[in-house]
Amino acid sequence: MSKTHYLSQEGFDRLTAQLDELKTDGRSNVAKAIAEAREKGDLSENAEYDAAKDAQGLLEMKINELEKVMANARVLDASQLDTSNVTVMSKVTIRNVKVKKDVQYMLVSESEADLKAKKISVSSPMGVGLLGKAVGDIAEVTTPNGVVKFEIIDITI
Repeated sequence: MSKTHYLSQEGFDRLTAQLDELKTDGRSNVAKAIAEAREKGDLSENAEYDAAKDAQGLLEMKINELEKVMANARVLDASQLDTSNVTVMSKVTIRNVKVKKDVQYMLVSESEADLKAKKISVSSPMGVGLLGKAVGDIAEVTTPNGVVKFEIIDITI
């Protein structure tokens, strides 16, 4: 059973473009590399041919994984989301209870996660700890240094 991947329209468009790129240019480049390696003679002792075939296998695996994500993708409309609880695509402002520092994150699918852009995956320990919480709730997140408590300050879209 496949898991549903909730994506923003931007994330869906980016994955679609990446999949198209891999299917066209990626496959074309791998085919050229295999053809060039074949021209060099005996395939049983041709490391370039083996490397090109391995690259082809990895490319096809990545295409397959992206196709699975796209097949189970659901594009979320931010205007239809509820801000009473933390959900996918919520921007949540949290305060570390111990050090009293505030930070804002957006919860996104695994494929859209980007810590530099403050987008965290809903399947990460932080995302799991925040999901379903309301303003004023305390989220407990298990980290390598122990449990860290965060207070939910604000939830927006």
